[in-house]
Amino acid sequence: MAAIGTDLNRFILEEERRYPNATGSLSLALTALETAAKIIASHVRMAGLADILGMAGRTNIQGEEVQKLDVLSNEIMVQHLSDSGYFYALASEELEEPVFPEKGKDGKYIIAFDPLDGSSNIDVNVNIGTIFSIHRKTHGGVEDFFQQGDRQVAAGYIVYGSSTMLVYSTGAGVNGFTLDPSVGLFLLSHPGMRLPERGKTYSLNESNYPGWEEGLRRYVDHLKEEGYTSRYIGSMVADVHRTLIKGGIFCYPSDHKNREGKLRLLYEASPMAFLVEQAGGMATTGKEEILKVRPKALHQRVPVFLGSRREIEELLRFL
Repeated sequence: MAAIGTDLNRFILEEERRYPNATGSLSLALTALETAAKIIASHVRMAGLADILGMAGRTNIQGEEVQKLDVLSNEIMVQHLSDSGYFYALASEELEEPVFPEKGKDGKYIIAFDPLDGSSNIDVNVNIGTIFSIHRKTHGGVEDFFQQGDRQVAAGYIVYGSSTMLVYSTGAGVNGFTLDPSVGLFLLSHPGMRLPERGKTYSLNESNYPGWEEGLRRYVDHLKEEGYTSRYIGSMVADVHRTLIKGGIFCYPSDHKNREGKLRLLYEASPMAFLVEQAGGMATTGKEEILKVRPKALHQRVPVFLGSRREIEELLRFL
């Protein structure tokens, strides 16, 4: 295991050496992501000083109000990842259709990303983040994005909070890196991240309680009886990050208003499920493993339940 304090670029190269047939293209693709994350992080730090707070005056493909920092983060991700030449196609939660960069026509990978998760929290200075999911190019078209989550070659997130952290996996465990702003480097701070077998908190929006199915209501009541504490931030990145470190369960179920769930499979559910399972946890829609769901549309939504193994197993008994 790499030593705490190892620079992300060095860590990526050392990981690559473990695979004799590696070409280095995935390593370079991850480096491009790292650079985009640093640029977004710099803008997030200045959000209260620059004219980038508040609404942008339009809605995205999801019908949600777009924040100014949403627009900026999306532009940074699209431009930087396109210019890198390592991605054949990009799909953003903010865009209706994927982008096929001219410089990426020989790229081996496709990437789906949420450029700024939790953006409704921007104006109140609560943690937000970027989520990404990388697959290999297969057919050379939009259908490349319709691969199951268990075929991801890398997934991760960047959380912008009291510190900026990048957490990712290439299928060999999960590692977290904290940005040292004094030198501009992501340094290994959380090697070999593992979820505790059981946690003490649950995370979901309880205001939707009346719209849940009966089994889920009984499960949440059971957690309260067992002494669990409610912790809900409202940014998936922040809530999952806490769950990954502390254990417990994060839920965004379907309800009477959102029959298919609200979180997007490609940009949120699938990459986070990949990380949680790599860290020893479980992730489900309540009916099947999230990583086994085959996408049918770019902006498909699914119910999400993920976290420590015991909590998820117990949840499934109630459902």
